[in-house]
Amino acid sequence: MELEPEMEFTSACVIGPGRVGTAVAARLSESMPTRLTDRELETGDADLVLLCVPDRTVHEVAAAIPVGPWIAHTSGARALDALDPHRRRFSLHPLQTIVRHRGPEQLDGAWAAVNGEGDEAIEAAFRLAGLLRLRAFELDDEDRLVYHAGAVMAQGFLVALHRAASELFEQAGAPPDALLPLMHRTMENDFELTGPATRGDWETIERHLKVIRERRPELEPMYRALTDMMTAAVAAR
Repeated sequence: MELEPEMEFTSACVIGPGRVGTAVAARLSESMPTRLTDRELETGDADLVLLCVPDRTVHEVAAAIPVGPWIAHTSGARALDALDPHRRRFSLHPLQTIVRHRGPEQLDGAWAAVNGEGDEAIEAAFRLAGLLRLRAFELDDEDRLVYHAGAVMAQGFLVALHRAASELFEQAGAPPDALLPLMHRTMENDFELTGPATRGDWETIERHLKVIRERRPELEPMYRALTDMMTAAVAAR
């Protein structure tokens, strides 16, 4: 989606010096004067104010900012009404995991879910996505929680799964780092499913359950639940 020339942002204020705010401010500073603030909420004359704050504080922070400039939040789970009373508003959620020890290059090529209060606001959201080097797609507010749940599963559950698998490797005296090439190749192979569930090797799965119950019983519910999902996936092929 292309914007009219007058839609260009000329300055920005990013509120929230956390992981997302720091990366976003660094990227925006490459194309315009950008200020990164914390709780002082001094936005100056910025024509774009971007809230990179915890979900629970979006409404409070937005309400404390004078109405006037474009205002947006980066929450994946909050709707546009969190930005009341502002009407020149939109949302942009970078669909990426951000860490402090890396810079704005973490944003490169990632997707972003955007929404806005009307066509002009949606255009503004796409403009910001372009400045951040994100690939934007429009997402209605009523679908945000479903979308965000999926995002949390893809990132957070992957971390939990890696930790669980690492614990079993440690129990066996195997190096957890050996799991990384396996996990990387699985993603490179478009998540094609292999293993005992695809072969109908239920005897091996039952033996897995038995040894997990003996060694790390707290991991048995995870193994059972994910095996059920793999079985359903195999049946659906």
